[in-house]
Amino acid sequence: MSERSYNLISWCAQGHLKPLQIERAEGLYFYDAQGKRYADMSSQLVNLNIGHGNQKVAEAVYAQMQKLPYLAPNLGVDTRSEAARRIVEKAPANMAKVFFVNAGAEANENAIKIARMFTGRTKIFSGYRSYHGASYGAANLTGESRRFASEPGIPGFVKFWNPHVYQDILPGETEAELTKRLLKGLRAQIEAEQPEKIAALFLESIVGSNGILIPPEGYMQGVRALCSEYGIMMVCDEVMTGFGRTGTWFAVEHFAIQPDIMTIAKGSTCGYVPLGGVIVSQEIADFFDENKLWCGLTYSGHPVGCAAVNAVLTIYEEEHLIEASQEQGVYLLEKLKELQEKHAVIGNVRGKGLFCGVEFVKDRQNKTPIAANGKDPDGFMKNLLQGLLQKGFYTYHHDNVLIIAPPFIITKEQIDENVAILDEVLCEMASKEG
Repeated sequence: MSERSYNLISWCAQGHLKPLQIERAEGLYFYDAQGKRYADMSSQLVNLNIGHGNQKVAEAVYAQMQKLPYLAPNLGVDTRSEAARRIVEKAPANMAKVFFVNAGAEANENAIKIARMFTGRTKIFSGYRSYHGASYGAANLTGESRRFASEPGIPGFVKFWNPHVYQDILPGETEAELTKRLLKGLRAQIEAEQPEKIAALFLESIVGSNGILIPPEGYMQGVRALCSEYGIMMVCDEVMTGFGRTGTWFAVEHFAIQPDIMTIAKGSTCGYVPLGGVIVSQEIADFFDENKLWCGLTYSGHPVGCAAVNAVLTIYEEEHLIEASQEQGVYLLEKLKELQEKHAVIGNVRGKGLFCGVEFVKDRQNKTPIAANGKDPDGFMKNLLQGLLQKGFYTYHHDNVLIIAPPFIITKEQIDENVAILDEVLCEMASKEG
């Protein structure tokens, strides 16, 4: 039976879909019904940080289901308390408590509400180059085209241009100068929207789905200063970057800042069980000691999800996977930059940890994207993905950027093997065009 016989599949016109039927998975690899092996070079949706089939998580989940499979959020359970404690201990020093949810979109939905309740303000700033989820509030928070199905939108959501260093930097301009220019514009926009009405400013610490966009020098620190000046909550979306993806426990560590709120999901359980959360500062936690928290979910802090969190955190620690992400990420980026030198169609390669993007352009001088705004007029990205898949390299793209974000267990030999596949496919595509 086809996957599409009774299912609606995300982000696709359904009629021509031919989804791979997957039978099993282990480590870096998954296998289709014919036994063909695919290297998971995107960790599925950048969430399977520990790889496929880790029995330690399966055993922890099974044990919790036997002991206590569900408990209402207003009742205490040690699994939930331990998961929250361990997350807070890994977070920046000002963080104090976690509100558990089921996924990244729910985390951002509740972060919006918490920021509004705490400040008494209504407006929410977020970047055009962002994706924060597809539920209605999170979609209004999102800046790119996946928000369109949720428009007309909710009043009070304001977009600003967050940085894409490769595309935004002017000839002769330094990153510090780019930052100064962007922050000047952001300050003007905050003033124009009346800062006393702005509850929060949301940023992905490093933009994920929209192309692995690393902020320029001083940018995150500048945003933190603006938020502090105007009493605006700085919310860092760490749904994709959290739990080691960029080579540190959280990506904000690269910028030495402390946000007011952080949202998490993917790497907390690595997809073995759905779970997400909102981490709040001590100041916000103290506020809700005397003020009602108008947030609630039937499955908030689900004991089985929290058991998965505890197992995953132990795996990260015992197997030194955060360090592995940093080390293997440096190696991966070096190999991808070697490809950039070889293939003129690669305009830019960037990354932190095992969180890399390869940006394809029509010509390097003008940096013209080979695909943009959800359109791939020459079919380049489609053909690239198909070529990779045929050779057992699985990932995805957003517009003209190929996402390469494998599990932290990947070896240098596996990196070499898969970068060689990317090289081979690009060579084949160039020869056909020639």
